[in-house]
Amino acid sequence: MKRISLLILSCLVLSSLFSQATAVDKVRVKQITLGEVAAVDATANSLTVRGKKAEVVITTDERTEIKKGSIRSSLADLQIGDKVTVKYLETDGRSIARVIDIKSAKAEKTSVKSNEPIKSQKK
Repeated sequence: MKRISLLILSCLVLSSLFSQATAVDKVRVKQITLGEVAAVDATANSLTVRGKKAEVVITTDERTEIKKGSIRSSLADLQIGDKVTVKYLETDGRSIARVIDIKSAKAEKTSVKSNEPIKSQKK
C-alpha cells in the first residue's frame, strides 16, 4: 500500500512540474529586431517595425525603456522612417518591448540644382 501511495505521489509531483514548465514556455526569450519604423500608434502603445524579412508589431508598456542615444525618450518621439533596435519578449502572441533604441532617420540631402549647364572656365 505504501508503494502505491508513493507511486501516485510521485506521478502528481512530476505532472505538476511538467505543467509549470509549459507555463514558462508561453514567454519566449528576448528577441532583437533591427529595422525602420513603419507606423506608430500612440493610443494602442505600439509601433510597427519593418525588418529585413517582415514587419513586426511591437507593444510598449510601463516597463519599456525608449532612448535616443543616452537621452530617455517616449513613443511620441518616434517618427516613421527612424531606424530602431528593439529588444522584446514574445508572450501570449504579443511582442512586448523592453528596450527601444532610436537612431534618427538620415536627413535627406537637399541640394539646389540649376537648369543651366555648368560652364568650365578657361584661362
